[in-house]
Amino acid sequence: MTYLRFRQLCLVARQLEPVVEDLAEVFGIQVCHRDPAVRAFGLHNALLPVGNTFIEVVAPVREDTTAGRFLQRRGGDSGYMVILDTDDVDRWGPHVDAQGVRVAAFLGHGDYRGMQLHPKDLGGTLLEINHTRYGESLDGPYNPAGPDWQSFVNTDRVERMVGVELQGEEPEAMASRWGSLLRRPLENSGESGGGGHQVTLDNAYLHFVADRDGRGEGLSGVDILVNDLEAIKERALERGLPVDQSQISIGGVRFHLVHSEALN
Repeated sequence: MTYLRFRQLCLVARQLEPVVEDLAEVFGIQVCHRDPAVRAFGLHNALLPVGNTFIEVVAPVREDTTAGRFLQRRGGDSGYMVILDTDDVDRWGPHVDAQGVRVAAFLGHGDYRGMQLHPKDLGGTLLEINHTRYGESLDGPYNPAGPDWQSFVNTDRVERMVGVELQGEEPEAMASRWGSLLRRPLENSGESGGGGHQVTLDNAYLHFVADRDGRGEGLSGVDILVNDLEAIKERALERGLPVDQSQISIGGVRFHLVHSEALN
């Protein structure tokens, strides 16, 4: 079976734990894994499952890192990476090259292989495509999240992430670029997608909108399916986080709260 699925969102923060604590307290989720391998990039991290999708937060632990330069360019905590999984990473190599997109890093350890694509070629967002052996099921193994991530899942407040918002000065051109790279058609997202243009994956969508906050192009928002909207908003207010109707901001990213009943 051939698939291309959204698995993970990565935020970059100046300080790791405050953002992790906000995510955990507001959404009722918990850390399932901290990966020592990211030290090679001058980072430390934490992953938190949102159903069978994941939020990762990374932060620099030394000077002069790629993530640190990204923080400076975006003016603080920000969305950083969109991470997809597929059945066969190798088949993407020639296509990525033909699209003129540079590979920033090849990844591989154990049953996991992947490649990260250069953000300058994709509108300010790092894109990763990976594969974990025996990870065909979304509830199966997923190497970046540790060996037993399933035991950390709590869906009392949040179900899963269903969309990612990418902003830029020319959103249609950006959407066309991503659609061509991912071999998915460009669609009009309409009001339900937040306006702009959309590329649909197997289990989520990417929508592309004009720069809404003056921070330039990059990963600006997430659509997250929620089961307890009021509890989420209450905890966000208690923690002094920005709340605007069905939207809260954590780690420099807008979380658009979509009630599960809206998709039924």
